[in-house]
Amino acid sequence: MQAHTIKSAVEKHLSEARNYLKEMIRIKSTPGNESEVVCLSRDWFARAGCDCQLISIPPDIVSDPEYSHSDTPITYDGRANLVARRLGKSGGRSVILQSHLDVVPSGDWEEAFTPVDDGDFVVGRGAADAKGQVATIWLAMKALDELGVDLEGEVQAQAVVEEELGGNGALALIRQGYLADAAVIFESTGLNIHPANRGAIWFRIEIEGLPTHMGRKHEGISAIDLAIKVIEALYEYEKIIIADSINYPGFERYACPVQVNVGVLNAGTWPSQVAASAVIEGGVGFLPNRSMDQVKTEIRQVIERIDDPWLRDHYKLSFPKLHNDAYEIPYDHPLVTTLHKAALESELESEIFGWNVSCDARLYAKLGGIPTVVFGPGSVSEAHSHGEKIGMSDVAKAAETIVRFVLEWCKSGG
Repeated sequence: MQAHTIKSAVEKHLSEARNYLKEMIRIKSTPGNESEVVCLSRDWFARAGCDCQLISIPPDIVSDPEYSHSDTPITYDGRANLVARRLGKSGGRSVILQSHLDVVPSGDWEEAFTPVDDGDFVVGRGAADAKGQVATIWLAMKALDELGVDLEGEVQAQAVVEEELGGNGALALIRQGYLADAAVIFESTGLNIHPANRGAIWFRIEIEGLPTHMGRKHEGISAIDLAIKVIEALYEYEKIIIADSINYPGFERYACPVQVNVGVLNAGTWPSQVAASAVIEGGVGFLPNRSMDQVKTEIRQVIERIDDPWLRDHYKLSFPKLHNDAYEIPYDHPLVTTLHKAALESELESEIFGWNVSCDARLYAKLGGIPTVVFGPGSVSEAHSHGEKIGMSDVAKAAETIVRFVLEWCKSGG
C-alpha cells in the first residue's frame, strides 16, 4: 500500500480525533468515575467500524493477588472496560492496542476539564495521560476502516479503567482471557519504543512503640525513633539497588533509573507522649534485574537486619497498593523491529530503549505472557501536570505508524 494513501487516511480523520479527545477531556473520569467516558468511547469506536463490547469488571477482582487497592474502596457495579475489535479473516497474528481512560484529579487546576485548542495542541486533564492515547488508537482504527483492508489477524483496541490505581482494569481483561499475539500499550513516550519498563512497588511499614509520659521517656520506646532507623536503612538499600543498576542494558541514559522514596510518615498523637505508633509509606523503583517478589523480600531483610530486638517483633510490612513489576522483552523481538520499521517509514526518529516509568504493560507481559511494548505521542513530563497537553501532529504520526505496523503484523489480505 502506498505511503501517501496511509497518511491521507489518517489526516482525513484527524479533526475528528481532536473532537473525540476534547469530548473525553470534558468528562471527569477519575478512578471509579469512568463509565460515561467508556460509553462515549464505545460509540466512537463503533463509528470507526469496530465490533464493540463493554466487558464488565467482576467484583471478585479485589481478591486477585495482583489487585491494587486504593485508600477508598471502589465498587465495580455497572463498570466496564471497552474492547473494540477489527476482526481478522484467517487466523493471522493478532495485536492489542491498549490505553486507559481514567485520569488523576485536577487539584487546583480549575480549567482542567475544559479542553482548549492551542494551535497544534489540545490542553486538558488526560490530554497526554492517556485520553490522547485512546484518541490515537481510534484514529488508527478509523484509518484502517477508511482503507478498507481485510486483515488476516485481529486488532483488539482496549480502553481500560483504573490504570492510575495500579492497573486493575487491565488486570480484569487479562484474567478474562482478552489476549493476543502482541500488545502495544499507549503512553506518552515521545514516539519512542520501549520494550522494557521500570517496576514500582509501594510499601507500608507499621511500627509499634511503647508509649509513656515524656517525663518517663527512658521507660518507653518511641515509634518515631524506630521509624528513623527504618528510613535510614531504606536509604542504604537505595544505594545498593542504584549500584546494581548502573549501565543496565536499555537504561544507560538515565542518571537515576531506580530509587527508594519515603513519601508518607504518620507518627505520634501528643507532644508530651513517647510515640506509640508510626506508619511509613513509600515506594521502590527497580529495573528488570530485580523481580517484584525479590524487592519485597529485600525490604523485609532491610528491616530485619536493623540491630533492634524490639523493632523485629513490633513491625508489620505490607504492600496493599501499587505493585507494578518490571519487565523486558528482547530488543530484537519481531514486535519491536516491526513497530520500529513502521515508525521509520512514517519519518519518525524513534529510538528503542527501556522506560523508567511503570504502566499497564507489565501486566500483559508478565501475567498475559504477551510480547509487549510501550509507544505513543506526547511527553511523559505532561502527565499529571497543570496545563497538560498533547500535539495533534504527534497523534497523527503515531496513528500512521500504527496503521503501518498493523498492516505488516496482522497482514493485509487485500
